Amino acid sequence: MRKAAFVISLFFAFLPALAQDIVPDSAQAETNVPAVENAVTEAEPAESAPVQESQVAEAPAAETPAVEPPAAPAAVKVTETAPVVTDSAKPAKKSSILDALFPIEPDESISKGHFYAGTTLSLIQANTEDDALNILIGDVYEAYGYTFTVEAFGGYFIRDAMALGVRAGYSRTWFDIDFSLMEDLMDVKERRKYVSNGFFVQPLLKNYLKVLDSRIFYLFNETSVSVEYSYGISQTDDGEDMKKTRNRGWSIKAGLNPGICVMVLDRFAFETSVGLLGLSSSIIDVEENDETSSRFVYNIVNFTINLLALDFSLVMFF
Repeated sequence: MRKAAFVISLFFAFLPALAQDIVPDSAQAETNVPAVENAVTEAEPAESAPVQESQVAEAPAAETPAVEPPAAPAAVKVTETAPVVTDSAKPAKKSSILDALFPIEPDESISKGHFYAGTTLSLIQANTEDDALNILIGDVYEAYGYTFTVEAFGGYFIRDAMALGVRAGYSRTWFDIDFSLMEDLMDVKERRKYVSNGFFVQPLLKNYLKVLDSRIFYLFNETSVSVEYSYGISQTDDGEDMKKTRNRGWSIKAGLNPGICVMVLDRFAFETSVGLLGLSSSIIDVEENDETSSRFVYNIVNFTINLLALDFSLVMFF
């Protein structure tokens, strides 16, 4: 009994101490409960926000694919690649001779702002030998003649390889011929002498073509219109009568004259050209023995090329 009473007294003695130890733990537990509840309430909006964003993001998911988040940057190996040439960077194809021409340098002789000048000499001479010349309708016993032409020309390059210019010249023709025609039928024998003089003025447009990458060789074309005045006299002697014929005439000519220009020195060039196309209209008044007169009007269209009638010129550029 004493032992039981001692145990009971000890129990009641330590009961207040045990109560003090238990109360703080319970209070702390009670105080922790609101903190946990607050944490839960604060965590709920944080958790609900992604849910709302996912709901909003899921609405257009049917129209646009979802974008994957960027992956972590990895090591990138840089390699050099050849540049890709686009169609716009490719050079244009050359489709004509004008596209294939080389550009004119500012200091070239045919560039804009330069002048050119020169002269042309032409001489055609013919004569027969001692023997008679048998032609289809008769014989030529003796013949001698020539045609001499001298020209001066000049121009100014209004742009690269294009010049405006003018020609002016003088020509003289003289021949003496002794012939017979149709001896079996008419037996016409005559000796004829003829001399004429002519003056002309010729405005022109000259185009040069630089077809090679060189300053020595050029092609050119000369387009011109000329006005010419000429007068002459012809004398015919058949052994019985002598006739004198005077003529005066005006001519207008237009033509194309392509040619070649070769620079032989720094500012000197040698040019040769040939007539390619010619149009001419002439009016000639003729008087015979100062008694009768007549007028001839004729037009000529010439598409032939006479390689035996080349013009040679020495040209200076400055």
